[in-house]
Amino acid sequence: MEISAKEVKKLREETGVSMMVCKKALIEAKGNVEEAKKILKKQGEKVAEVKLARVTHQGKIEAYIHNNAKVGALVEVHCETDFVAKNADFQQLCRELALQIAGYNPLYISPDYIPEEDLKKQRKLFEDDYKSQGLQGERLKKAIAGRLEKFTKENSLLSQPYFRDESKTVEGVVKEMIARLGENIQIKNFTRYQI
Repeated sequence: MEISAKEVKKLREETGVSMMVCKKALIEAKGNVEEAKKILKKQGEKVAEVKLARVTHQGKIEAYIHNNAKVGALVEVHCETDFVAKNADFQQLCRELALQIAGYNPLYISPDYIPEEDLKKQRKLFEDDYKSQGLQGERLKKAIAGRLEKFTKENSLLSQPYFRDESKTVEGVVKEMIARLGENIQIKNFTRYQI
């Protein structure tokens, strides 16, 4: 099947992936653009998993101050090279992350970063709440587990829905950028301020 340069260029503009990779995906998908996008997404996820082990020693600190000057956020995002740190896509990702933090108010980077002490405290609060409602036994355990899972998703930046497209998580958006830029990207720290 012959794939035109126009089709390849259009897919590249939509995905940000290199021309050669777009062409291969279109050939594999027999010209079906939506199928090619799915192929690129799967390939990108595989690339991101490999890149996550690599050391990050460059990056950017991004600030966002809301127009009412009452909410602000700082985020420290690392990448592997200075070249990527200066890349417009990486810089845009950093701005988006700062905006996400200001708007969604996460408490932790990911569920792995939640201190055990905080989880115990939340578990106790949920347990007291459900016991006051008369729940016991297995129903109590399931209810507490569900609330803890919801707590970790809502309060972990990487688990939150991405504010521009809630069908994606912030972690998914970061992995897409890893696949696009070919480097590991990690959120190292953030702070949110509110008056």
